[in-house]
Amino acid sequence: MKNLIKIIIFKIFFLSSYNVFSETSNTYIIETNRGNISIEVYPEKAPITVKNFENYVESEFYNGLIFHRIISNFMIQGGGFDKNMMQKKANKPIKNEANNGLKNEAYTLAMARTNDPNSATSQFFINLINNSFLNYSGKSANKIGYCVFGAVIDGKEVVDKIGNLKTHTKNGFGDVPIKNVIIKTIKKR
Repeated sequence: MKNLIKIIIFKIFFLSSYNVFSETSNTYIIETNRGNISIEVYPEKAPITVKNFENYVESEFYNGLIFHRIISNFMIQGGGFDKNMMQKKANKPIKNEANNGLKNEAYTLAMARTNDPNSATSQFFINLINNSFLNYSGKSANKIGYCVFGAVIDGKEVVDKIGNLKTHTKNGFGDVPIKNVIIKTIKKR
């Protein structure tokens, strides 16, 4: 009887611990037609950026979009265009948090933006190599850098495979993969 009680207590503790862990998990799975990529985000380093990303994930904004820009030995970018290169309407831009100590190293996730440092919305990129020239190096617009907010923790081979796809120009956009890389879904793990 004592062993049965211990087993029941253990199961209750384990299951309640598991539920707490899953609710506070900072990991996501990007499911693509080329394979899955698991990422971890860093809300303690980039709280505004992570919350922004989470809002897009929760609203299923990314479902059906593509990795629309691939530059070998640099990065893969997605989260803004569909397979016809039609841009999806995004939310308002967020503040750039590039001065958070994180670096644009291989397999890190960062926010894509225009020349305006505070113009990031839904688009993100995964660095294929260490891109130190994208790091924060000062407060001026040309030195503020690109905010890293996460990293690939599983599926690096998928990232590499995507990063080596052949590209072309489509609807006036360069570096578009000839064969679509579709983001089927992004879900919290």
